[in-house]
Amino acid sequence: MIVVGLTGGIGSGKTTVAKMFETLKVPVYYSDQRAKDLMNTSLALKKGIQQLLGKEAYLDQKLNRTYIADKVFNDKALLQKLNALVHPEVKKDFVRWANDQITPYVMQEAAIIFENETHKNYDHIILVTATKKVRIKRVMERDGVTKKKVLARMAQQWGDMKKRKLSDFVIRNEDLEATYKKVYKIHNQILNTCH
Repeated sequence: MIVVGLTGGIGSGKTTVAKMFETLKVPVYYSDQRAKDLMNTSLALKKGIQQLLGKEAYLDQKLNRTYIADKVFNDKALLQKLNALVHPEVKKDFVRWANDQITPYVMQEAAIIFENETHKNYDHIILVTATKKVRIKRVMERDGVTKKKVLARMAQQWGDMKKRKLSDFVIRNEDLEATYKKVYKIHNQILNTCH
């Protein structure tokens, strides 16, 4: 089975593009969402996170996302330690999920495919892009955060030019109709490699 990685910087609209692939019957694994689910349900993961970040990492048995974000977004070493706990669990979960799918290809939506060097695990990589201005506006509206916080998150990720060199396909996601046409074209190109 072919595995496609779907990535892009914060606010690029990865989820919007992923939903378009789902309308074409492509199963999509949402890494960030599954990571949050696993951080709430896996006892081993919970224990590891509390040892790393303290008991405050959970409030009423639920992940305290604001506390964690404040701790790790300005501390690269701490973020790497947290990722080292979470990513192997997500990887195992993805493999189990992918094995249950009966389709020519599956897609994994993940923000930091290149940053954590997992891009080698995919047969194809699709990069979703948008201008910095559009991305900042989207994240501020979506998360209710300041421009400064958005820029801090962006600084943790590679720039699009660097990602572009390692991607097989690029989708500029600013006009939904144009984005869908591009998704449809890429979907057919990938299907042609599945035979």
